[in-house]
Parts: sequence; C-alpha cells; structure tokens
Amino acid sequence: MSTIDTRQAQAFPVLTAAQIETASRFASGPAQAFAPGVPIFAIGDEHAPTWLVLDGAIAVHRRDGLSDEVRITVHGPGQFSGEVSQLAGRPSLAGGVAGDTGCTALPFDAAHLRALMVGSAELGEVVMRALILRRVGLIEAGGSGSVLIGDPDSKALLALQGFLTRSGYPNLVLDAAVDGEGHDMVERLGVLPAELPLMICPNGTVLRNPNMSEVAACLGMIAELDPDKIYDVAIVGAGPAGLAASVYAASEGLAVIVLDEVAMGGQAGQSNQIENYLGFPTGISGQALAGRAFNQALKFGAEVAIPLCAEKLECTTEERAAALSLHLSEHRSLRTRTVVIASGARYRRPDVPDLAKFEGAGISYWASPIEAKLCTGEQVALVGGGNSAGQAVVFLAPHVARLHLIVRRPLEATMSRYLIDRIAALPNVELHVGSEIVALDGDASGALAGATFRNRADGAESHCTMRHLFLFIGADPNAAWLDGCVATDPAGFVLTGAGFATDAGSHGRAALPLETSRAGVFAIGDVRAGSTKRVAAAVGEGAAVVAQIHSALAHLAEA
Repeated sequence: MSTIDTRQAQAFPVLTAAQIETASRFASGPAQAFAPGVPIFAIGDEHAPTWLVLDGAIAVHRRDGLSDEVRITVHGPGQFSGEVSQLAGRPSLAGGVAGDTGCTALPFDAAHLRALMVGSAELGEVVMRALILRRVGLIEAGGSGSVLIGDPDSKALLALQGFLTRSGYPNLVLDAAVDGEGHDMVERLGVLPAELPLMICPNGTVLRNPNMSEVAACLGMIAELDPDKIYDVAIVGAGPAGLAASVYAASEGLAVIVLDEVAMGGQAGQSNQIENYLGFPTGISGQALAGRAFNQALKFGAEVAIPLCAEKLECTTEERAAALSLHLSEHRSLRTRTVVIASGARYRRPDVPDLAKFEGAGISYWASPIEAKLCTGEQVALVGGGNSAGQAVVFLAPHVARLHLIVRRPLEATMSRYLIDRIAALPNVELHVGSEIVALDGDASGALAGATFRNRADGAESHCTMRHLFLFIGADPNAAWLDGCVATDPAGFVLTGAGFATDAGSHGRAALPLETSRAGVFAIGDVRAGSTKRVAAAVGEGAAVVAQIHSALAHLAEA
C-alpha cells in the first residue's frame, strides 16, 4: 500500500471550525466562489495558492504519464489543497476544479501559507505534515511530475533522473525504444538521437537533452534574483551544514538565500542509511534527512536556488562595511551582508587512466536506489574504507551477485565497528585489503566492462569483469570559487577563528570562532579546516554560526 493509503487522515485532514477560524486570519485574500467544473488551479501553474474549502468541493487530479490524468482526491469543507510546491510558489504538480455543487474557498499564497505554519504551531504541524505526505504520494505515483524519455541506461538520462530524485521531484522514465507512449512521442516530434533524452515538464513543455539549469527553470527551482536586494546571509552549499544554517537563520527573521550547484543534501544526501545520527535509532536516509531540512528552510521563508553555482566572492577591500558581492552561474549575482561557506567537498578521483570516460557510464560516486536497480544481479566493485563506503556496501550487497570491496588498509583503521561487523556477515562481499584499481576497460558502446586490481605489496594483478564501479575514497575541499579571498590550510580547507591574521580587526572586533580571515565570511561543515566529518557535527556548526552572524550584523549596524 502507498503512503497515502496508510496515512489518509494525515495527508488529507479535515480542519475543525476553530482551526478554520484561526487559518482564516492568515488568508491572502477574501473567499472566492467558483461555479461547478470551473478550473481553480492547473498542473504547472506558478504561484498557485493553497485553497481552504469553506463550502462545496475541489476535485484534485494529477498527470499519469504523458496524456492521462488520475483523480487524487476530492477536498470537502475544512480541507485544503496543495503540496510542498505551494511553500515556495513553484509550479503546481496537481490541478483542481470546482466540484459538482461549486466551491467557495480561501486562498493562501506562499508567504501567507508560511505565516500560517509559523504563527499557529498546532495548525502548522497539521498543514506541513499533509503537504509532505502529498509530495511523497506523488513521488510514489511516478508519472505525476516530469516524464523522461530516452535510453534508461544512458549517462544523460541517469543524470536527469538522479537530479530530480535527489531534489524530491516525482518523475517517470519511458524507454524511447520500447514504451509505446515514449516511442510515439519521439516519432511524432521527429526527435534526433542526439536530442535525447526528452523531458516533459509538469506544464507540458518539452525539453530536448536539457542541462540542469534548463530543468531547474522548467520546475521553477530558481527564482529571479532582485539585484537591489541585500540579503542578511547567503549560504553557499545545501548540505547538512548549510541547510541547518538556513533553518536557524530564517527562523530568527534573517533574510536568507541558499545556493547549491548540484542538489540539496550534499554528499550526505547520497547516503542510503545514516544509522549513527542522534535521534534516529533505526536510521534515516540522507535524502530523507535533507528533504526534511529543506522543507523546514522553506517553511521559515529561506530562498533556495538549486542548481546555482557560486563562481566568485568579490574580494575588493573598499567599503568593508558594505554588502559583499557573490558572482553566480547563469550571469547572475547577489549582494549580502554575510556569507556562509558550506560548500563541502568534491569527490576525490583516483589516478586511473580513462576514469572520466566512464563517469556516469558505469562509475558512480554514490549508491542510490537508481544505481542499485541498474546493477541488480551483477558483479560490482566498490573502492573505499570509510563509513560512507561501508554504508554503501551494506546497501548494495543485497542487490548484487557479488561485491568486491577494495581498500588499502584494514577496515578497523577507518570504519566504524558496527559497519565492519555488518559487512563481515554479508556472504557475497569479497574484501581486497592492500589493493587498488590501476586500469579500466570498456565495451563497444563506451560503457565500463571491467577493471584491473593490483596488490600493492607484491604487484600481482588480476582482472575482474564488471559494469559498475563505486568510488568512495574521500573528498577534497570545494573552495576553488573563493580564489584566495580567505585563508586556507595547505590542503585548501578554509581556516576559521582567531588563530590567523584577520581583517575583522579593522572593524574593531576580534574574529569569531567560525569566521574566516575575511570579516563577515564564515565557514562550516566539511570545507572548514579541522571540522569533524560527521553529519551531526555539520548540523551543529550550522546552528552555531547563526549566533555569530547576529554578532557580526550587530557590529555592522553600529559602524
């Protein structure tokens, strides 16, 4: 049974008379009446409000594949429309029409909906839970969001599917060579092979072999940035540290924008199961944790722009007390009083010939359900001995025929005991201690076909036929965009605190603990020198930095 089936009452609650009266104080306008059958909001509508039904009904439907529509529910008096998209005014993933007797309903635009959830804790909990469950229901339904058409195993389609999945958007994949609807669409539009994959957006727009910026624009993920607006804080990176900072800063009334060039969750978002995070004794997936934090940030009014890359922090020394400038991808820029560097780290790539050639064509730096499905019943290899590698092994092993775990040192030196014990109990995992991969080979289509292992002690080599290789060998700081604006250690990690020369002194104060050598610029999470590489530590730094931002802003106000 689906989540909606098992949690129907929570997904579609009926508000009491008292709750309706409370909610009405937050409405963005007066009640509106609609005649029977009149569309109230359509699939793909931007800034579609949430509607609270006072009388009559709203029949809600979703897309099912390319051409069909399926009814989701009928909202009666005391019920409200919408899902997570309505928190930020993004294109609606559902449509609604007035019922057989018409409808009278109160509108709540994104700002007023957020005000309702913050202003009434009891009602806010009911509404937020319902919006999240409805999005989960749409994801489980599959065809209610974007439709991807192409070769399901192609590098380009897998990248699109991965981006949509990590971003929490429902999607459906159709094989252009097999599925009737997908094949017919390609034939009807005269799509060339180089134009695949296609993406059909919720509003019906067809994108041909789109890049992630085009996908984001289609889904309304990046709003237009006001060049005259000055944010209180710009957070670069939407991993656990950045999302924590955005939640705490926005909840305390600061004007916040969060940027990430890939997707929410950072590297932690790719973890299938985090079992040592406080408060989740049965574990939680990185995507679920990131999704909850993302929704919290939206609830408190943080702006989130993904994928949008910070390309340069302006380092001019003039007017130190004025706003800082961030230059972004897509020829955009913004101004902000403070910056939080939470850009984390980039996946480290081993020095193996032709490695880049197979990235996305057999080589992955994460293990999600998409990858697990692709390698079901096959022989695979995984390189890495840290906790993230161990979690990936435990997740992948039940899906594959055999998993070769390649590590340079004994697992006891790098991995938590509970993961070592769990891996030891897996009958299809073969451990290769003191080995490394030295060569890769592909098939006629350019996909990975095998790898050569070398024993570092005696130089002996062996070849293994495989189509999937997972690399979990650590990461390097993602700080190149800072281009010397702040002090770093020899490895490139950003230095913070008072243990180095800082221009904060030019403002008549000492550097704050998480502040960099540039006043008003802070660093948290994996990109910070000396940080503890744990999700809980990143979240803690995200919370702690907000108090220091308040201190920096107060000093600026006094200057």
